[in-house]
Amino acid sequence: MGFLIKISPFLDPMRLLFAVLLTLLSLFYFLPFAIAFNKKRANSGAIFALNLFLGWSLVGWVIALVWAMKEEKVL
Repeated sequence: MGFLIKISPFLDPMRLLFAVLLTLLSLFYFLPFAIAFNKKRANSGAIFALNLFLGWSLVGWVIALVWAMKEEKVL
């Protein structure tokens, strides 16, 4: 009788794939906020709120991305 190696449930390949995919999608989802935060935008909190609450719709995500990428004019 051979030795059977029981894989830990935390090392299940499908769980690992799901965790990696969920992490990558979450990072992509909050990309507009990351850009605004990296550019040190004054309204990065508002961009985060827009991204969090309306980012699930493609329109809200694109608006947040454009807002984060737009050049900030100081009056």
